[in-house]
Amino acid sequence: MKQLYFCSLAALLFTISSCGNKEKQSTDSNTFTSSNPFAEVSKLAYQAPDFDKIKDSDFEPAIQEGMKEQLKEVQQISENTEKPDFQNTIVAMEKSGQLLLRVNQVFNLLTGANTNPELQKVQEAIAPKLAAHLDAIYLNAELFKRVESIYNEREKLSLDAESKRLVEWYYQQFEIAGAKLSDADKVKLKKLNEEEAGLSAKFTNQLLAATKAGSVTVNTKEELAGLSAETQDAAAQDAKAKKQDGKWLISLQNTTQQPDLQFLSNRATRQKLFESSWNRAEKSDSNDTRSAIIRIAKIRANKADLLGFKNYAGWKLQDQMAKTPEAVSAFLGQLVPASAAKVKGDAKELQAVIDQQKGGFALQPWDWDYYAEQVRKAKFNLDENEVKPYFELDNVLQNGVFYAANLLYGITFKERTDLPVYQKDVRVFELFEKNGQSIGLFYCDYFKRDNKSGGAWMSNMVGQSKLLGTKPVIYNVCNFTKPAAGQPALISFDDVSTMFHEFGHALHGFFANQQYPSISGTSVSRDFVEFPSQFNEHWSLDPKVFKNYAIHYKTKKPMPQFLVDKIKKASVFNQAYALTELLAAAKLDMSWHTITTKDSIKNADQFETAALHQAGLDLPQVPPRYRSTYFLHIWGNGYAAGYYAYLWSEMLDDDAYAWFNEHGGLTAANGQRFRDMILSKGNTEDLGTIFTKFRGHSPNIKPLLINRGLIGK
Repeated sequence: MKQLYFCSLAALLFTISSCGNKEKQSTDSNTFTSSNPFAEVSKLAYQAPDFDKIKDSDFEPAIQEGMKEQLKEVQQISENTEKPDFQNTIVAMEKSGQLLLRVNQVFNLLTGANTNPELQKVQEAIAPKLAAHLDAIYLNAELFKRVESIYNEREKLSLDAESKRLVEWYYQQFEIAGAKLSDADKVKLKKLNEEEAGLSAKFTNQLLAATKAGSVTVNTKEELAGLSAETQDAAAQDAKAKKQDGKWLISLQNTTQQPDLQFLSNRATRQKLFESSWNRAEKSDSNDTRSAIIRIAKIRANKADLLGFKNYAGWKLQDQMAKTPEAVSAFLGQLVPASAAKVKGDAKELQAVIDQQKGGFALQPWDWDYYAEQVRKAKFNLDENEVKPYFELDNVLQNGVFYAANLLYGITFKERTDLPVYQKDVRVFELFEKNGQSIGLFYCDYFKRDNKSGGAWMSNMVGQSKLLGTKPVIYNVCNFTKPAAGQPALISFDDVSTMFHEFGHALHGFFANQQYPSISGTSVSRDFVEFPSQFNEHWSLDPKVFKNYAIHYKTKKPMPQFLVDKIKKASVFNQAYALTELLAAAKLDMSWHTITTKDSIKNADQFETAALHQAGLDLPQVPPRYRSTYFLHIWGNGYAAGYYAYLWSEMLDDDAYAWFNEHGGLTAANGQRFRDMILSKGNTEDLGTIFTKFRGHSPNIKPLLINRGLIGK
C-alpha cells in the first residue's frame, strides 16, 4: 500500500499512523528553538532524518512552528500586490512550508511504525489543527483568486507541460477543497474538517490498541497443533516478552483472516483466533470504534452536501481515474457475479472435504484457509512449510527484489550502516544508476511489532524535486513474524509478493523526475498509485528472478523445479476467495461513502450486513477482507471511497504485464520503456493518457479476469 496523506501543498502534511522512537520524554508544546532537530535541514546524506537526535518532545513544537511559518509564507503570496503569475504564486506555494514538510514526513513514518502513548496523544491533539491549517490555505479567498487568474490564462502563458499541469492541479485542489463556497459555508466546512481529522486520529489509535489487545494467548502446545516449530518458537518468544512465560501468543494482523489459520489443526484455536480478529474493535470498551466510524461517515456526507455533491464518493472521486461512483460500481459489477459464483462452488468443495473426514460441522470462516490448504496440497501437493525454507528474508530482498530491479532498470544497491535508524531492525540501502549516479536511500522495516500499524506500506521521508534540489528517501514497512533469536527469517510466498509489491511503490518514487514536489513520483490518484506496485509483484515468479532467490537457507540449493511448478500452479488456487473478500471490502467502502445527509445510521453492524446483502456478497464463509470497524484504509489512511483502487490498479498492472509478455518479457529494454513511460512520469500528465500511451489502448479488464482464474486464456 502506498500510504496516502490528508492533503498537501508542497508536501505530504499528515497521516494518521502513530509514533515514537525514543523512550518517553517530557513535552513542552509551546517551545520551539534552534536546537530542535527539525529547525534546519538534516546534514546527513540525502537530508535523511537524524534519528539519533530526534526526541518525541520535538514533534509538537516543530509542527506548530511549521504551520505558523507556512501561514506567513502563504499570506505573503496572497497579499502580493504584483499581478499573479506562475512564479510569484504557484512556485512560491510549492516552496512554502519546508519546516512543516520536514517534521511531518518523519512524524508520519514513526506514527505508523513505532508508536507510544505520548505521541498518540500529540497526534490526536494536532490532527484538528492541521486540518484547520489546510483550510486556512485552501479556503483563502485572495489566494484562490490568484490561482484562478493564472488557471484562466494558462493557455496564453509560456508554460512547459509540467508547469501547466501543476497550475491545473492547484486549481482542482482548491476547487475540491471548497474554495468556491460562500464564507458561511466555509465556516461550516472548517468545523467538519477539524472534527473529522480528530476522529480519524482517534480511530487509528483505538484500532492499534484493539489489535494489540486482541492477541490470542494459549496455554498448551496442543492448541497450536499444525504450526511449524519456528512459528511456535516465535509465539513463545512473543508471550515471554509480555511476561507470559510458558505460554504462546499469536498477534493479530490488520486483515480479517489471519495467516496462522491456514495451518492450525485445532479448530477451537482457529475459531478463537478468527473471532478475536473479527471482534477486535467491537467489545464495548474504550477501543470500540463503532461510534467513531458512524460519525465520520456522517461528517463526510455533510461535507459532500456542502460542496454540492450527492455523496462523499461523488466528491472524492473527481480527481481519480474512475471519476464517479457509478463508474466504480460498473467496474466492480463486472467482477462480483463470476467471483461470487466461483467462491460458492469452492465452498462446496471444502465442505466435501470436511464431510469426507467426518468433521460433523458446516464450513465456517475460520475453517476456510485450513481446508483450502488441504485442497491445495491434494491438488498440487504443495505444503507451505515445505517452501518456506527457500524464502529467507534477506536473500529474497537482495537476490530477488533488488536483483529484479537491477535486471529491469540497471540499478544497484549498497547497504549503509553509518546512518541512524528509528528501530534496531531497520536497514538502509543506497541506490545507484548503472553509471554510478546516486538515486536515493531505501529504509526497510519488515518485522511485526505491537506498536506498529498493521499491513504494509511505502512512503517518503524526503521527496524528489528538482525545484527543491532533493532526492528521494523512501521506506517500506511490513509486518512479517520476527523469528526467535538465532533462527532465520523464513517467510511465505505471500510475504515475498508483499516485498515485491512495496518495492514497486518505492521504484515509482525513486524514478520520479519532476520539477515540482506536488506532482512528483507517487503523488498520483489512488486508482493509479497501486499500479506500479502490483505490477512489480509479477517479477517474483519470473523464472530468472525466482531461481536467483529461492535458495534453501541450509543446503544453499535452489528450489527444485517440481516445487517451483507447484507454486506456479497453486498461485491461481483460491483466487475467487481472495477476490471476493476484496470486493466485499470495496463494496463496504462505497456503501459507507454513498450515504446522504438524509440517511441515519444507528448500528454499524446492521449497516454492514445490509450493504453486503445488497451487493450480493453476504456470503457467510467469506467475510470482507476488512470489517467496517477495523477498516484502517478508509477511516484513517486516505482511501475513503477509494478501496476499489486496488482492483482498478490490478486491471492496469495485469494489462501492462500482458504487454511485457507480448514483447519479450523481462528485458532491460522493456524495463527502460516502463520506467520512461510510467515510473518516471509522476502526475505530469493525465493518468489515463499515460497508461494508454504505454499499452497502446485503454485499460482492458480481460487480463485481470484471466489471472484471477475467472475466465480461460
